[in-house]
Amino acid sequence: MLNRILFLLFAGLAAAGPTAAQSLPKPAEFYFDADPTTTRPVVAVKETGDAAVQKLLRLIERDPRAKAEHAQLAHLAMDGGRADLGKELYGRALGRIASTDALWRAVVWNFGWDLYRTGDAAAAVGQWQQLVASRRSNASWVPPTLALALWTAGRQDEAVQWYAAAVRTEPQLWRDPANFPRLLPDWRDGERATLAEVQAAWAANPPSWP
Repeated sequence: MLNRILFLLFAGLAAAGPTAAQSLPKPAEFYFDADPTTTRPVVAVKETGDAAVQKLLRLIERDPRAKAEHAQLAHLAMDGGRADLGKELYGRALGRIASTDALWRAVVWNFGWDLYRTGDAAAAVGQWQQLVASRRSNASWVPPTLALALWTAGRQDEAVQWYAAAVRTEPQLWRDPANFPRLLPDWRDGERATLAEVQAAWAANPPSWP
């Protein structure tokens, strides 16, 4: 039902690809900072499923420049298997949000996860590296998240370098994949399993820093 509603109401929209990002910087030594304004869902309405879609569409019809509403609808589209539509809607949202707006970081972060979970790890890296490059972020989410996406994108050496930054920051936590469910409660089982592959590669040959 969700896909049918989205298709009927937005058929014919041109899909927009993710924004090109700057190159990833080298990992820093430590990543202790909390970043709660970034690592949060974008929620304009509390409803779920079709009810959320219909309410978001009504709000967007009243205000075509609505930002959070476009972002939440984009997430629902991608989660419902409409990746091209979700990208277009995320593009609309980001086109209305300045990078100095706190909402920008949350939208980019969520866009990265939606891209990763629809099978485009390379584009996910592109979104998340914008957050790192926009201000030198030493947020705790950065090393494991980039390690996951880089590994999935076939950039294993870089993934291990970023995982090493997590271990340097909290060695008692990140040395053992058994801690992943506690450290990464919002990740899916397959994502934690992939990060365990990165951890194994790190353990086999820990890189030095710098």
